[in-house]
Amino acid sequence: MNRADLEKNPYDVAGMFDGIARRYDLMNDLAALGQVRSWRRAMVESLDITVGERVLDLAAGTGTSTAALVDAGADALAADFSTGMIEEGRRRQPHIPFIAADAQELPFADDTFDAAVISFGLRNVYRPRRAIAEMRRVVRPGGRVVVCEFSTPTSKTFRTVYSRYLLRAIPAVAHRVAPSPEAYDYLSESILDWPDQGTLRQWMMEEGLEQVQYRNLTGGIVALHRGFVPRG
Repeated sequence: MNRADLEKNPYDVAGMFDGIARRYDLMNDLAALGQVRSWRRAMVESLDITVGERVLDLAAGTGTSTAALVDAGADALAADFSTGMIEEGRRRQPHIPFIAADAQELPFADDTFDAAVISFGLRNVYRPRRAIAEMRRVVRPGGRVVVCEFSTPTSKTFRTVYSRYLLRAIPAVAHRVAPSPEAYDYLSESILDWPDQGTLRQWMMEEGLEQVQYRNLTGGIVALHRGFVPRG
């Protein structure tokens, strides 16, 4: 098994996700105790989609988030660095266009999309701030950039319990369900290593986004950040 480490070598990360593509969505639902769908609904609502808008779903995995965007009326494109995830996504979601893309060097012209979103993928990018800058570049002036990512629980007591859950419970479940459980050791560690809500907000502002705000979901287990591309 190719287990990525927190240095996040892009090829290690891609190879790791290739190995868990088949059961990735199932494992996510189990690990998140059924909260994934509510987080996805909040993500879609935050984009405030107008029917027909072009939306880039970055690090889209198997396209479950992209399908939700399409259901909301978007002309959505799924992009991911893992060929295994793309193959699985095309099998499950044949009506959705998929493209292989590196978040740090997106293969799109400036101002291509009305909005861009990345859900639970930014922390796996080697240079996450570069990915934010690229999302800003490919979104038109006035468009939205949304990041839905695991974050820091607001309660100190809850943070302690949550840390234990990530380091013990998730790997234990993975060893029973996932074909490559070692990957979930990395995923748990990457969540704990990720910066807090305020730091991510600062990154987004420093990469040129305006009106950046965040909303905590499930006590801060997940944070939904949204910023706007300046109009001029």
